[in-house]
Amino acid sequence: MGDYNRSTRELKLETLSPAMSAALKDHIEQYNLGDVLADELMCIEATSEKIKKGLFAGPGPKAMKMGVVLTKRWLFEIRAADNEAPYARSLRLADIVVEDHEKSAFARMVPDTGVHITGQATGATESGTSFIGLGKDASGEKFKEMLIRAVQEAKK
Repeated sequence: MGDYNRSTRELKLETLSPAMSAALKDHIEQYNLGDVLADELMCIEATSEKIKKGLFAGPGPKAMKMGVVLTKRWLFEIRAADNEAPYARSLRLADIVVEDHEKSAFARMVPDTGVHITGQATGATESGTSFIGLGKDASGEKFKEMLIRAVQEAKK
């Protein structure tokens, strides 16, 4: 396993933490995305906790919480590391590529669970890649499958 213990739980959009909900709402308003949450497919909370190796935990956040909202056309990520204010971003499903980390060549070097998202986020000037760490649990597997299927459907 990688450097984090990961877990995923499915939840309702309205039960996202108040701070994450506010960050999501602000993002949608900032980019005038309109009523993009009306066709929600799934909402999850993904938690990653740094595994302490030796005396120190090493680089990177000690804890990361993500709210992830999947709709028929959009993916919203709301990230909060080590009790910092949440940051939201969005990507159009038709414009992204999703790769299951466990099936990637990189997994041999860094074992982990989750998905790599490649594409241009709303408001960004260039394409980039992000990682959504998911637990090896029922909610994580369900989200991964639903995300891959939703991206395929959006590209039709």
